[in-house]
Amino acid sequence: MNLIKREKTVKAIHLLSVILSLQVLTSCLASFFGAQPRRQALPPTYANNITNINVIKKKIIVLPFLNESPFGGDDLAFNTTEYFKSQVMLSPEFVIEQATLTSFGTSKEVYAGGGAKLTQLVRQAKNAGVNLVIYGRITDARVRQKTDEIGFVRKTISYAQSNLEIRIFDVHSNKEIFVQKNDGNINDSSMKFYMSDTEANLTYRQELLRYSLRVAAKRFMPQIVSLGSKLDWTGRIAKIIGNKIYVNAGRKSGLNVGDILKVMTEAQEIFDPETGAMIGVSKGDIKATLEVIDFYGADGSIAVLHSGGTITEGDFVQLY
Repeated sequence: MNLIKREKTVKAIHLLSVILSLQVLTSCLASFFGAQPRRQALPPTYANNITNINVIKKKIIVLPFLNESPFGGDDLAFNTTEYFKSQVMLSPEFVIEQATLTSFGTSKEVYAGGGAKLTQLVRQAKNAGVNLVIYGRITDARVRQKTDEIGFVRKTISYAQSNLEIRIFDVHSNKEIFVQKNDGNINDSSMKFYMSDTEANLTYRQELLRYSLRVAAKRFMPQIVSLGSKLDWTGRIAKIIGNKIYVNAGRKSGLNVGDILKVMTEAQEIFDPETGAMIGVSKGDIKATLEVIDFYGADGSIAVLHSGGTITEGDFVQLY
């Protein structure tokens, strides 16, 4: 019996020695052929910070949209506006100015007032430090339904047709930089009992219209985000108290302590001497630089003079 136990112990020791030998051999081969350790990924926080350095958000206002279609009323205009704003806020390029939005009016007033209203609106936006004014209208919104003519349970196919127009005005360059229409045409199908509830059907049609306009609104996003990335951010000096300079953009807009801002002379409109038509706007010159040292309010920063000469309240600032 002891002999059997001794043989088992010897076999176990032999097996263990074989395993250890194989591990040593594998390690030697790896060293010989230059095997490298697996690289570790960057920590998520560091990787995310790389893409967020110096991304200064442009301050925009989105005026309540106008619904020109005979369907959906103000409810459809409101829901489309709010959904469009929620999509814009997902972009790192923009921050929506909410505090003074009510003073800018609505898209309906801009379309009705024409150039005079737009000029007044742009002047207000410039004083508020807004970079872009976005307004729009629903030009078409309707639902058509086709139902089987026979049967107690009938299949209904609903077709929602919609068109949304978006316009973007660049306050700094004083010109319209984006005009486009997108449709949100969709179809849906459902099984409906004969003599279905009329009120429920009206609610269903309204929800379908809302969804259709959301489809149209979302189609603008890639172009609007791309447009925002190509524009220069512009802020304003809101107040000067002693040696402290208060800028109308801060942490929410993406500024950081230590950022250097350049103070620009106001851009000048350039007109064609023969036709009188405006050709464009000059970029202005740098007259001073500021350094951000602190923040105030919901989205403001405090700076001190870094270099240069005289600055005044209302001067434009840009990231250096």
